[in-house]
Amino acid sequence: MQQTFNQNSNVNSNLNANRDQQSAASGSGADTSPFLTDVATLRQRARQHIEEGAVTSNYRLDAPTVCKVLNEALATEIVCVLRYKRHYYMAKGIHSESVKSEFLEHAKEEQEHADSIAERIVQLGGEPDFNPDGLTSRSHAQYDASEGLRKMLKEDLVAERIAIESYREIAQWLGDRDSTTRKLMEEILAAEEEHADDLVSLLEGLPGGINGGDQPGHPT
Repeated sequence: MQQTFNQNSNVNSNLNANRDQQSAASGSGADTSPFLTDVATLRQRARQHIEEGAVTSNYRLDAPTVCKVLNEALATEIVCVLRYKRHYYMAKGIHSESVKSEFLEHAKEEQEHADSIAERIVQLGGEPDFNPDGLTSRSHAQYDASEGLRKMLKEDLVAERIAIESYREIAQWLGDRDSTTRKLMEEILAAEEEHADDLVSLLEGLPGGINGGDQPGHPT
């Protein structure tokens, strides 16, 4: 019994000693400050260069470069809107109704993406480029004037795959240096991936499946 009491006493003594050492460390210059900048400094920074809006002093990228990249994405979305709209109006045939509704829905969503990108460009102090001159050269994806339902779907799928790859690279490039823009591009990327899946499903629903038009006897 005496031995057990002595062991417990030693444990308590060690715990007390550890607490004393931690307290001493806290009082002897250990870093106990929070990771956030103090409020006074934040307020002072916010008042400096107030005309720059969302671009504060700790923004870690070159805003004009980001705006240039975003304007290329904006052009891509505008071209996609135009391509889907053309395909919507030009789609014909017995299988066209369900495909037409998907074209129209995709066009609407691409327009929403374009609007979101344009808003972010303005937040970063840039100007969204809606100039039709050079639109297709700025766009990652191409415009398409194909005839035939299967060809339209395939060209749209190619365009979505291009957007997916380029938007993924943009998000990776932004990283944690501009988390707001990165999240925006990741949201758009997720939507483009859904579009690609939709197009594959529509192609598989056509006679002969996704590659039916490449075989004799199947409509293109």
